[in-house]
Amino acid sequence: MSALPMVDLDDGRRFAGQAADSTYVVARLEEAGAAILALPPSGYTTKLRTSSLDVVRAAAESYGWGPGKVRPPMPSNARISRMDEAFTWLQLIPDDRYVLRRIVGARSLVSPVTDRHLFAWRRLAAAIGADHKAVQRWHAQGIDIIVAGLNRRPA
Repeated sequence: MSALPMVDLDDGRRFAGQAADSTYVVARLEEAGAAILALPPSGYTTKLRTSSLDVVRAAAESYGWGPGKVRPPMPSNARISRMDEAFTWLQLIPDDRYVLRRIVGARSLVSPVTDRHLFAWRRLAAAIGADHKAVQRWHAQGIDIIVAGLNRRPA
């Protein structure tokens, strides 16, 4: 069995250099899903912007009286690197089992603001056209394939 490096997730959970298990894989994928959703939607640009300031049209809009949009903080470089590594694990699921890959990938998307899954089990089931219990089983199968692939890799 290959040993994994010490990983300290942003929510305080720590995983020592032990063989991968389903708890570790799910935690890393959910952290990766939250990190990708926290990235800026269009990225940063070096292009000059001519109208970067908003025009205030009424006194009620000025001084931050309007509702502000809650944005998650930009993920750190280390978190983005962990995100890239965790999302490459999805390739361990074979191409002929693409439904499992889609389920695991969709279920890994967690809102960085609310810490809730973007796709509930029933919503995934409706999108696929299956029962939500079957989707839960398929997710577990996909995670098991990833765990087996990680534990089979050389150190």
